[in-house]
Amino acid sequence: MSTPAKVSIVIPAHNEAENVGLISEKLIEILEKLPYRYEILFIDDGSTDDTLAQLQNLNQQYPQIHYVELSRNFGHQNALKAGFDLADGDCVICMDADLQHPPELIEQFLQKWEEGYEIVYSKRQDAEHMSTHKKKTSKLFYWLLNKLSEVKLEEGAADFRLIDRKVADIFQNFSEYDPFVRGLVKWTGFKKFGINYYPNERHAGETKYTTSKMLRFAIHGLTSFSVKPLNAAIYIGLGFSSIALLYIPYVFYSIYEGEAVLGWASLIMTITFFSGIQIMILGIIGIYIGKIFMQSKQRPNYIIRNTTYTK
Repeated sequence: MSTPAKVSIVIPAHNEAENVGLISEKLIEILEKLPYRYEILFIDDGSTDDTLAQLQNLNQQYPQIHYVELSRNFGHQNALKAGFDLADGDCVICMDADLQHPPELIEQFLQKWEEGYEIVYSKRQDAEHMSTHKKKTSKLFYWLLNKLSEVKLEEGAADFRLIDRKVADIFQNFSEYDPFVRGLVKWTGFKKFGINYYPNERHAGETKYTTSKMLRFAIHGLTSFSVKPLNAAIYIGLGFSSIALLYIPYVFYSIYEGEAVLGWASLIMTITFFSGIQIMILGIIGIYIGKIFMQSKQRPNYIIRNTTYTK
């Protein structure tokens, strides 16, 4: 009789003390009914509340639950990378700890995996409890990313997915600074299948993705997979230079007619406008130079302080 396949559940957790216990109970209830061996691996991403203490209690109660304590907050994407690096299941499922990702979807993930799909990802649909602001910013995020990035993501694609062992092994070889996991999963290729879902309401705590963080996340994803912003900067510069050339005939005409300059307002406005364009372009270039600078340091994506997990 062959040994059942092993499923690894990876859950990054930052200040999720009120959620880790409930999601663990739900996962165990679901996974115990399925014909797989399983493990649940929490990545404590520098929590400042009682998350670590809760994980220690869970580890003592359930042998299937383990945790990795990072030395500080390295960010959600790096915590996911840590989970992919460490988990040794035949497939790895990553999800958030706040219960917005419905654990009931795991059975469908595994069914598609058994059918031969190497990546099974989720696509979030707009739920009634989602605010209009959240819906609009989410749509803007995917529109901006797909418009300018070389890697196209389906609208609503989330970090709730299953990846096969071969895909997880590839992630272990990635060493880029501040990885954009959604884009990297798409970039790897492989046979994919998407499943729609409606997110649950957050059980407790506050969302970690504010509007400003979503904007930074979009810029990060964009600059990780495309040089189109640099190309756009060139076209913006050429465009406004062409517009400026149209002003030259007017200057010569004014000199010929002896007309005086009509004040400083238009001059100051023009200088301010073009200065803003220059600063924006320099900012785009600066982001890419900053990425090169940080990558050249070759620092690890995360540092483990303590763990109960052994392969």
